[in-house]
Amino acid sequence: MKVRLPNQGGGNMNQMLKQAQKMQEDMANLQEDLEQREFTATSGGGMVEVTVDGKHFIKSIKINPDAVDPEDPEMLEDFITIAVNEAIGNAIKTSEEEMSAITGGLNLPGMF
Repeated sequence: MKVRLPNQGGGNMNQMLKQAQKMQEDMANLQEDLEQREFTATSGGGMVEVTVDGKHFIKSIKINPDAVDPEDPEMLEDFITIAVNEAIGNAIKTSEEEMSAITGGLNLPGMF
């Protein structure tokens, strides 16, 4: 009696490895690109503008002089907090969307 072993798919495995390697290279290139980009958000009707980079570091904060009220410093603090969080959120969302386009929606923890 002869036993038939299923086709091990050596060619398919090599193709899958090549695809995985290409995806890894594409992801690394995109990560570099994302880190160089800047993401800007405003709050308070443009009273505060914050720009962060793709690594989520603040690059600049611009404050309209009209936003500075010595009687209400909390308002300015809120404007800054909102703008920073929105700018970082934009950077994260863009990164996730563009990485998802490369990975086909695969969830790859720790990759981005």
